[in-house]
Amino acid sequence: MEAPKAKAIPKALEIHGDRRIDPYYWLRERDNPDVIQYLEDENTYYRWFVERIQPLTDELYEDMVARIPDAEERVPVQGDQYYYYTRMEKSLQYPIHARKRAASRETLAAAEEEIVLNLNDLAGDGYLSVTVLATSPDEKRLAYLENRDGTDRYTLLVKDLTTGEMLPDRIEGVFIDGSVAWSADGQYLFYITVDEAQRPYRLHRHRLGDPVEQDALLYQEDDETCILTLAKSQSGRYLFLTSSTKTSTEVRYLPADDPLGAWTVFRPRQADVEYELEHWDDALLVLMNLHRPNFSLFRHPVAPCEDERLEELFPYDEARYLTGVHPFREAVVIEGREGGLTQIWTFASGRLTRLEWDEPLYTVSVSANRRYDTREVLIHYESFLTPRTTYALDPVSVTRKELHRQPVNGPYHPSDYVQERLWAKANDGTDVPVSLVYRKDARTDGPAPCILYGYGSYGHNLDPVFMPTLLPLLDRGVIYAIAHVRGGSEMGRHWYENGKMLRKKNTFTDFIACADALIGEGYTSPEKLAADGRSAGGLLMGAVANMGGDRFAAMSAGVPFVDVVTTMLDPTIPLTTLEWDEWGDPRDETYYFYMKSYSPYDNVEPKRYPHLIVTTGLNDPRVAYWEPAKWVAKLRATKTGQEALVLKTHMGAGHFGSSGRLEHLRESAEIHAFLLYHIGVSPKRSTAS
Repeated sequence: MEAPKAKAIPKALEIHGDRRIDPYYWLRERDNPDVIQYLEDENTYYRWFVERIQPLTDELYEDMVARIPDAEERVPVQGDQYYYYTRMEKSLQYPIHARKRAASRETLAAAEEEIVLNLNDLAGDGYLSVTVLATSPDEKRLAYLENRDGTDRYTLLVKDLTTGEMLPDRIEGVFIDGSVAWSADGQYLFYITVDEAQRPYRLHRHRLGDPVEQDALLYQEDDETCILTLAKSQSGRYLFLTSSTKTSTEVRYLPADDPLGAWTVFRPRQADVEYELEHWDDALLVLMNLHRPNFSLFRHPVAPCEDERLEELFPYDEARYLTGVHPFREAVVIEGREGGLTQIWTFASGRLTRLEWDEPLYTVSVSANRRYDTREVLIHYESFLTPRTTYALDPVSVTRKELHRQPVNGPYHPSDYVQERLWAKANDGTDVPVSLVYRKDARTDGPAPCILYGYGSYGHNLDPVFMPTLLPLLDRGVIYAIAHVRGGSEMGRHWYENGKMLRKKNTFTDFIACADALIGEGYTSPEKLAADGRSAGGLLMGAVANMGGDRFAAMSAGVPFVDVVTTMLDPTIPLTTLEWDEWGDPRDETYYFYMKSYSPYDNVEPKRYPHLIVTTGLNDPRVAYWEPAKWVAKLRATKTGQEALVLKTHMGAGHFGSSGRLEHLRESAEIHAFLLYHIGVSPKRSTAS
């Protein structure tokens, strides 16, 4: 079958004395039947192409599903009267949220289960995403957010947990997350709505039972580079409304028992100063980077900030990057990073203590604990080799007890595998960490097939976690590697700062350096190396394909941000204005020409590219479908060689693909089958036969 070719309709784009000719600009016209037809033609070609790898896809999918336990249940989290948990059955697409009324963890087994929300009953045949689940303080009502088209516009619904009935309250246009909180009396809901660009910008107050039209607008964020987020303190006594860019924050607070009261600004926004608030022991905790790039923790009275009244709880350490604070009545639990890994500290009686772990690579995090007055804080631990393990941490004595370890279906012996860290040398001499996991025998016959994963933006980290569905790849002799490139914050805040704005190219050259290290150290070879990335990681794939694609046999670019200049010049596109602090504002010619120098779409050349599988969603508000569509169209018309190039557009979803677990797993199997096929991995069972 011949690959589809989009018609070229040249459009001139001029700014800063520079002229770009965009032959596929017309693909932005979503209402144009020719656009939909082109996407459908690409989908038809995609389905035709992947038929040749169907045996490998089916085998991977079956092996991945086989690794899913028959039933999974998260450790119940204690509320005031109930323990809350989520469970998943192997045959179901969606989780079931439930609770049990019990006085202690020891009496849970005998308690009767109550279903809080069964997403499988809500799903139907289409897309479903449920994000926020907020129980009222008296635990009688549930507020949750639901979406059925893949955008960031969700519907706020309220369920009566005593009767199981839905209340008439229904609010549209609420942001996907960080956008809902109850008043202390459970009579009011505070929520954040989005503007036309799907930017969360308005805070409202709704009294249960009142018409939504009567809801009070409490605050509107007019700075188009700023978003709003809403949270309640761990103590339940305060609500926090945060206005934030990627470089500054301003937080307002309100006593939760005074829903009709006025919100108070704690510290007015200041360029390059970020902070977050919590409440502890009748004071505010302030996690802030003022004069401390990796953040420090302060205490301040519940009052507008006076910098001289900020009391630092423990000395600042440049090697310690603090990222989150969780106060409990007798101690504070702190999340952060040190030595390139996640860490947890406790602060009690004036002493800071870091939790220690046995493995060289691991990931630790604090669970969503519901109680403030507790000596049982749930934390999670995992690594490439250790399944997700939940501990009960006593933050005062700093002792912990294992409560649950994620089951692994089928045979699994950690001793059969190796996890290690490799250091790659970047162009400027910086050491870039690479985390690897593979079977002990994978390298016996020389360079092995390898998938190198990367992201490298927004300070987001890629940490070593246990993925049972990765085992089918490892058991086929594949090395799985994560490149911790600059633009993330694995090595501290400076790691992020040195991979954004006018230093963005470090992200791409770091990734190439990681590939070179894997090849140079004999782990793999260019013929056996694949790359994978999504969203901003898809930008990474596109840039690397242009700058160093000869290191790779195949690439997967999921919902890739590849038309950087055009998108960043259009403030009407959802989230564009929020991104200027990450990439720069191309209305400034310095940023324009720098972006243009790495934008994947603008730098497509007539040369060989790796085999490429590209995926997108028609309703994606974060990376519009037309970016990957235009990129693929331009690659088809420009590149040389016979390497595969396929585009799949999910016509009924957005940024995150299919919502059902098994459907999502099928998509993952298909993408991995594409990569494995092109780095020389064949189906195991067909080979044996």
